[in-house]
Amino acid sequence: MRVLVTGGAGYIGATTVDSLVQAGHQVTVFDNLSKGHRWAVPQDAEFVQGDVGDAQAVADVLKRSRAEAVLHFAASIEAGESMKVPEKFFRNNSASTLNLLEQMMAAGVNKLIFSSTAALYGEPERTPIEETDTLKPTNAYGESKLLVEQMLTWMNRIHGFRYASLRYFNAAGSNGKTGEAHDPESHVIPLILQAATGKRESISVFGTDYPTADGTCVRDYIHVSDLADAHIRALDALNERDRLIYNLGNGKGFSVREVIESAKRVTGKPIKVQESPRRPGDPAVLVASSEKIREELGWKPRFGDIDVIVASAWEWAQRGDRKASV
Repeated sequence: MRVLVTGGAGYIGATTVDSLVQAGHQVTVFDNLSKGHRWAVPQDAEFVQGDVGDAQAVADVLKRSRAEAVLHFAASIEAGESMKVPEKFFRNNSASTLNLLEQMMAAGVNKLIFSSTAALYGEPERTPIEETDTLKPTNAYGESKLLVEQMLTWMNRIHGFRYASLRYFNAAGSNGKTGEAHDPESHVIPLILQAATGKRESISVFGTDYPTADGTCVRDYIHVSDLADAHIRALDALNERDRLIYNLGNGKGFSVREVIESAKRVTGKPIKVQESPRRPGDPAVLVASSEKIREELGWKPRFGDIDVIVASAWEWAQRGDRKASV
């Protein structure tokens, strides 16, 4: 299948592009490189630089790629930042996606895999979270993605637009070819590993008074390769079904302190911890039930152990400047 991948030079996007190429799909990557990296795009994928908010650029790349489906990763993703500049998130995530949808429909492209988020659930009513649970984001990032899901519901209802919304929990790890390389970095596992390598003095733990076993936030970590596999399965499923909504997680959570202990085991290095106040908008526990996608698409995580996830991230982190030659 001919596939267009927006944000395909980013962490999850590039990993999925690699899996798509390996599965035999013809892939075009569309990325403005504001956060992604040109070196992360596999050689067998075509690369076009551009912004999803630019209507003409989107129309051109849809025509050039002759895309039959779009995987949409391009977005602003930092929840903390969204509580400072929410307008950026509504523009980049909500308005730009509407532009993409309009251009897709104009071009007759009727399949979208949407990179959604567990942030839709806010402070969950129960654990593990199921897809039918109440959607009530506690930050502007989650709200910006919820607006897109609402748009997709109406596009499906009125235009028959086919889509899969995949609600990620915490993506982590590396497939050995690409990994997390954000600037600045804000995700907990690479930050912890930076403390292990001495690139930073310590790791900050934001909040130690949450209603959890050790007082720190609990999150469901999902290996990025498992996320990529789910995207390919969802893409295939859209041939038969017109609307899919799935949680993607391991179904078990680990606290920040537990992840730090895992990193100590994997690296064999001391890691200094700095306790800091809570960040606004951070729920205490986010753990997924992924039973729906397991039952319907036969997907299941292959790399569910936290030490395995951290070890793959650690291997990637030690590559340093060699990343630029990938």
